[in-house]
Amino acid sequence: MRLASVGTSAICAQFIAASQRVPSVRFTTAYSRDAERARAFADTNGIAATSSDWGELLRSGDVDGLYIASPNSVHFEQALAALRAGKHVIVEKPATPDAASFQLLTEEASRNGVVLLEAMRNAYDPGTEAIRQLLPELGPLRRATFAFCQRSSKYDALLAGKSYNVFDPAMAGGTLLDLGVYCLSAAVLLFGAPDTIVGRSIPLPTGADGAGAALLSYPGLLVDVSYSKMSDSALPSEIQGELGTLLIDHIADPRLLRLQPFKGTAVEREISKPAGNLEYSLERFVALVNGDRDASADHERTLNTLRLTDELRDPLRGLGPRVL
Repeated sequence: MRLASVGTSAICAQFIAASQRVPSVRFTTAYSRDAERARAFADTNGIAATSSDWGELLRSGDVDGLYIASPNSVHFEQALAALRAGKHVIVEKPATPDAASFQLLTEEASRNGVVLLEAMRNAYDPGTEAIRQLLPELGPLRRATFAFCQRSSKYDALLAGKSYNVFDPAMAGGTLLDLGVYCLSAAVLLFGAPDTIVGRSIPLPTGADGAGAALLSYPGLLVDVSYSKMSDSALPSEIQGELGTLLIDHIADPRLLRLQPFKGTAVEREISKPAGNLEYSLERFVALVNGDRDASADHERTLNTLRLTDELRDPLRGLGPRVL
């Protein structure tokens, strides 16, 4: 499959590098509105062709699909245009800033007979599947804590007045959509959509959220999530059941799991995989394009996750939790 990259961010470069572990995929074109930036990105990442003409890229017979890793605020319009042009689309998380936009994209993909997938890396990670397999060992689930707190390398410069898309609310930036979404996606994948959610956040000078926490309520189970780009945490995530507790080293990239039963000896399970886990969503994308065209479960997880981020970003959330 011949792919074009859309965007020149670090995550885009990392995704292209990870694609080298997926033999059936090749990045053939690097797109940027700035021709010089496209050429520099292509040269750095070993891509032969470049494009700075969006319409020409969508008309190209040399491109089968697009990996969209542009700012969050333009994911929807770019993905919509690509799907209408008959291109398959894998779009970096969050696929869109809101659930309604993603629903429109799923309908457009269906109409045009092409594949749409969100590149939510932990959703397809073998470490996440290992977590799912261990859940029965815990007995009835009662509590879970999922956290992704990582002080941004750009935070000091932001405080000094420099601007970044990831911290710009006009670009759908903020920590919830950057880091917190991994925690919410994992909760939806492992436990389903919650009955209710309530949360609070700490604003940055830009107006975007810099840190936050949320509580998801299920019958008999409470899940709290926390996320921050203003501070760090070295604590693992965990799932607590009546028969034991499962510790997870990193909810976005699980590599070491520790199952501690209330009766018996703790068991550790190490997940052997390459550095990073970006290729797993690409492998799922390829499988969908090559014949497994039923992405309904993938889309439902994305939609349920975005419904939660919608709820947490709602300015009226201070009135209290509402049933989803």
